[in-house]
Amino acid sequence: MQNGKGRITEIIYGFDDRLLLRVDCSSALTPAPGQYLLADDGLADSVLAVPFFRASSTPELILQSPIPVPSHWVPGVELHLRGPLGHGFNLPAEAAHIVLASLRGGLARLLPLIHQNPQADIAIFTDAVLPDLPVSVEARPIADLPDALPWADFLALDLTIEMLPNLRAILGLAPHQRPACIAQVLVISPMPCGALAECGVCAVSARKGYKLACKDGPVFDLKQLQW
Repeated sequence: MQNGKGRITEIIYGFDDRLLLRVDCSSALTPAPGQYLLADDGLADSVLAVPFFRASSTPELILQSPIPVPSHWVPGVELHLRGPLGHGFNLPAEAAHIVLASLRGGLARLLPLIHQNPQADIAIFTDAVLPDLPVSVEARPIADLPDALPWADFLALDLTIEMLPNLRAILGLAPHQRPACIAQVLVISPMPCGALAECGVCAVSARKGYKLACKDGPVFDLKQLQW
């Protein structure tokens, strides 16, 4: 983990109507897919830092937050950054069939996974507006996701804590059934302390007690969680 400064160089209106920030900062602060940064502007009235996830398949650092970004954050504003924080996706090098599924809207937080295995076949499942994607990437609605599970070697999900109890129905699985492939899930939840205080706000029910999204996640092996 690093502490450093960054500067907003561009505000981008994303394909899913969420703001994206292009930020210039040290490469040591660049989060891996699924990891996050905490950002604040150092002003006295900025009580909590804003979490940001990497939101681009390109090398440049483009960030998106799951919560609203302060309106006075414009190009030129200097940010205090802390991170990378948490655990990101661990995409196996041998995965040949990759399924990326966003159950809560936009695809931004899954986009950095697209080019990690250049030889893999990739299918994206979402009901949100699609960004420009490589022609080799197949895009389908969430309703078709159960049909893709037997094909998948690796499944990456983006969802909120509240969606976990309904996940089996979305995946078309029987009670207590789990995907046969490697499955990892990015759990979006409030993370106000950024793994400093263990405040418990982001607690996720696991097969053995609870885990904290801010520290133990926000990406979990789906086998670890109670759902």
